[in-house]
Parts: sequence; structure tokens; C-alpha cells
Amino acid sequence: MAQLNTMDGILYEAQRQGRISFYMTHYGEEATIGTAAALNAEDMIFGQYREAFMLVYRGFTMDEFVNQCFSNELDYGKGRQMPIHYGTKKLNFQTISSPLGTQIPQAAGAAYALKLAGKDACSICFFGEGAASEGDFHAGLNMAATLNSPTIFFCRNNGFAISTPSSEQYKGDGIASRGVGYGIDTIRVDGNDVWAVYNATKAAREIAVKEQRPILIESMTYRIGHHSTSDDSTKYRDRKEVEERAQFDNPITRLRRYLEQKQWWDQEKDDSWRKQIKQSVLQSFANAEKKKKPSLDHLFTDVYDELTPQLQRQKQELDRLIKDYPEYYPTDEFASSSSTSSSSSS
Repeated sequence: MAQLNTMDGILYEAQRQGRISFYMTHYGEEATIGTAAALNAEDMIFGQYREAFMLVYRGFTMDEFVNQCFSNELDYGKGRQMPIHYGTKKLNFQTISSPLGTQIPQAAGAAYALKLAGKDACSICFFGEGAASEGDFHAGLNMAATLNSPTIFFCRNNGFAISTPSSEQYKGDGIASRGVGYGIDTIRVDGNDVWAVYNATKAAREIAVKEQRPILIESMTYRIGHHSTSDDSTKYRDRKEVEERAQFDNPITRLRRYLEQKQWWDQEKDDSWRKQIKQSVLQSFANAEKKKKPSLDHLFTDVYDELTPQLQRQKQELDRLIKDYPEYYPTDEFASSSSTSSSSSS
């Protein structure tokens, strides 16, 4: 949780300095990492955009995080995604998609595939209460319920769909009541209590895998930070309210005090750990910033087995523009330029 919090602070400031293009923090929602501890490595993860904790827990390195945010040559997405849109096949973490709610029916389908394959695994799908207003939410839950798909639907109800408060999103009792309406066993938990999140997810996984059916968890939390670097939450909520939640219901502080009461942690350990994390993030940041961008050739790959005539023409046009206007298309920062690798075709 401290590692995630430190990484968020540094990368958020990096965006403000113009060094990366976009960022979203997990401030106030760090206790959701309890889900990671309750799952198995074979379980498939479908995130929304505040699930970096799952990657932290599963061993995604700081270099891998920062390379993606810089969209450099080591970025697994080859520079095609916005920052924080992580994905890694080796950790069973499906790549984040910007369109809201698309991961919900995908998770139901993936879990059904696991079921048909006889796997001892499930999928877990994260989304906010705002995404639950999308049609994909209803399609996904209905699919999972009727197919008995071993899916854990995890709703992070942080009170705001960007700037729209929950009171303006729905008249019903949150998201939990919707699960009951679809015949899905549902529980609501304190999303700022890492133990509550862990135990609820552990029980949900056991039901999903052993009984082969979906479960819905509504995690009640609060988004302390802005929605993203494109947002200014002071325009639609009281700053004092945010400060009070950050002080009195901070999930990291709650866990730290618990550990201190058990005499498993103290201020000296905390300071040392945070210093170590900060050094690690800054080192990865410095390394990633020096890396070249992905090859321009990746603009045209991974869609078709062979380039279509239209894509070939587009690639030739790009080569021509780079050759004719080098002052506007510098290629020295790229791993390999399209013009050098495809000059014969142009």
C-alpha cells in the first residue's frame, strides 16, 4: 500500500511537470489490495484503471510500471496506450481499456471459458459505481448469472463518477441491491478496511470456484484524489470533506495503526520503508525517461497477419512525410524509424 502511494505521488507530479501525458492515483482506495491477497495467480484480472495494486502484489516491477507510463521501447503496449493502462499476460492481468464498462461482460465470458476448460480459477472484474450505470454492467451480470460463470464482480463505490456524486447517479440503495436483482449473492464491505476486503474476496472466490457461480462485492470507499490529472475535484466537492476523509478514514493509516498495536511495525520501519520505495521509484523513473520510444513500425503491426493494401499505403505515406519534413518528424528518439526499416517498400 505504501509502495502504491509513493509511486502515485511521484508519477502524478511527473505529469504535472509534463514528463508523462496522463495519470490516475489510488489515493483513499489502497485497501483494495486486499483482493490481491485473496486470489490465486491463475485467476484472471479485469481492471478499470485503479488496479495497479494487483500488479504490485503479483510482482510487476517498478520498471515495468514506469516504462508503460513513459510509453518507451520497453512498454508492453508498444506505446499505443495512455499511461496507467497496464497489461501483462504473465500475471493474468488483462490490458486496461479506456471505454467505460467494457471489461464487465468480458470478465463474465473469460470466467465461463475457465469453467468450460475445467480450470480451478475464476475471473475478477473491478469497476466503479459510475460504470455500473453503463449497459455493459447489466449485460455482464445477467450473462454471468444465467451461465453460472465463476466471476467476482468488485464494485469500488467511491462516491463519484468523475464529478457526478452518487446521489445524482441512482435512487436505489447503491450497487449491492442490483446483484440481488440478478440472483447473484452479494455483500457490501468497508472498502477502507483491508481485512474486510480480503475476507470478502476470499469467501467470494471459494464460492465462485467451488460452486461455479458469480458473486458481487460492493466496496464502500472514498476517492481522496482527483479523478485523474484531467480533473479538478475542488470544483464539485468541499475541500474540507476530502481532508477529513484523508485524515480520519485513510486505509493506509488504519492498517499501520493496527500493525503498530500488534508491535509488528513502528515509525522507524515506516520511514525506512518509504525511503527505500522512493529511491526505487526515482531510479526506475530516471531509467525509463532515457529510453527511446517504440519503433514507428508498431503503428501498423499486431492487427493483421499481413498488412492490408490500405495500411501499406499509409505506411508509405508516413515514410514520405518523415523523409520530406525531417524537422517535423524527428526519428532519433525512436528505437527504429519506419523510414529506415521500410525504405525499400516506399
